[in-house]
Amino acid sequence: MAVRTLLSKKTLTTVLRNDPKPIGAAITQSRGLHVFTLPDLAYDYGALEPVISGEIMQIHHQKHHQTYITNYNKALEQLHDSVAKADSLTTVKLQNAIKFNGGGHINHSIFWKNLAPVREGGGEPPKEALGWAIDTNFGSLEALIQKVNAEGAALQGSGWVWLALDKELKRLVVETTANQDPLVTKGTSLVPLLGIDVWEHAYYLQYKNVRPDYLKNIWKVINWKYASEVYENAF
Repeated sequence: MAVRTLLSKKTLTTVLRNDPKPIGAAITQSRGLHVFTLPDLAYDYGALEPVISGEIMQIHHQKHHQTYITNYNKALEQLHDSVAKADSLTTVKLQNAIKFNGGGHINHSIFWKNLAPVREGGGEPPKEALGWAIDTNFGSLEALIQKVNAEGAALQGSGWVWLALDKELKRLVVETTANQDPLVTKGTSLVPLLGIDVWEHAYYLQYKNVRPDYLKNIWKVINWKYASEVYENAF
């Protein structure tokens, strides 16, 4: 991936939610394997300021997300080799690396789409179907935000807090996942509408160790339009 400047323009590509389609920008082939690449952003790194600094966004995207992708590709290649050699021990050992790094790629690819600059609609409340569903399941948007913030702040260590559609129960739910576990690990009927990264690398340079302040402010740049589209397409 070419080095990007802090304010270079980004364009988003396909993101895997809970389906088997590959995530990321252009997918190339290597030895018959999918090679996942870093998805570009639809906005400049500094476009979410003052909520999230351009420095954080650049490091988070170019360094952290890229590392997950690099290690995911490496683990998948090793898996391909171990299966070809009928090496069951190595195949089993690789599962944790695939889950962690693949989950990191899935989760971050969703996260970038969950954000939008204020001038492009970031923070505008959800309307129509998703707005009604939030009122029905949580009482109000404000009540949902309080619940997400409380669960995100209480999550020990690193992880994610999610707003999801449970297609089986036909209702919205709030879930948390540890480390880089993708939401599908909590249930195959869960469709992620909104995921908030509560790893320290997502906020520490700006908010230090005060995770609640980060959670309070991030709603100002939440892309409810994207969440609404996912919700409506899930039925």
